[in-house]
Amino acid sequence: MKNLEFHANKVNTLKIIDAHAHIFPKKIAEKASKSIGKFYGIEMGYNGLVKTLLNNGKKIGVSKYLVCSTATRPGQVSEINDYVRSECDAHPEFIGFGTIHPDMPDPFSELERIAALGFYGIKLHPDFQEFYIDDEKLVPVFRRIERLNLPVLFHMGDERYDFSRPVRLFNLMQRVPGLFCIAAHFGGYKRWDEARRYLKDGNVYFDTSSTLAIVEKEYAKDLVEHFGARRFFFGVDYPMWDHEEELERFMALDLSDSEREMILYKNFERIFKVRA
Repeated sequence: MKNLEFHANKVNTLKIIDAHAHIFPKKIAEKASKSIGKFYGIEMGYNGLVKTLLNNGKKIGVSKYLVCSTATRPGQVSEINDYVRSECDAHPEFIGFGTIHPDMPDPFSELERIAALGFYGIKLHPDFQEFYIDDEKLVPVFRRIERLNLPVLFHMGDERYDFSRPVRLFNLMQRVPGLFCIAAHFGGYKRWDEARRYLKDGNVYFDTSSTLAIVEKEYAKDLVEHFGARRFFFGVDYPMWDHEEELERFMALDLSDSEREMILYKNFERIFKVRA
């Protein structure tokens, strides 16, 4: 890591939890990764395989990974959840999030199954799944998720689409204030100013993924200060980004050691009751 010499001793002793990683079965990993890259107009760094994730994270000492995958069709849901569960069973360092699809005929049964399978939460991608976060018909679904005490990791933002705007998460939180949300990408990929305006308060946490390579480090630091370091998790968004490069970008932020430790692992430990 080119710019980390100054922090070398500190980095070698860091505890790190990666709070945002996507994994795919071998038969579709390459295709799925390329499809994501095409959607965002970027070249993907990796292939989405579990082995590659573990090798990449090992370079910076990641001890735990929040792993997930998104169903783009209702018929994919149970198969994806079974796959993520099997990988969590095979890898104790994995903390699995299940998924549902808003158009599936009975999301409530799958939510109960997700809870029974021991998943830690739900991952939703409104842009891929083409639903509005604050759609009135989904309020009962989110109320069930709240009752099951399952956090929801939302992909947030993207100036090309209206599905996952931060104001829509704000609207949902007015209806379901007890829902625990993680607003990925500093609250809204390329809609960070809107996130600042609407997500300052409430039961919302954030992750650092898919942002540090795009914004100026001073702006990223300002977002951390605006929302509070206690509300952030470190996330890489594998297979999009490289663990070493993302840690380098994070360590370049002018944060205190205590703030870094909170974001890199302590907040996640506190919320999810796991140890790095």
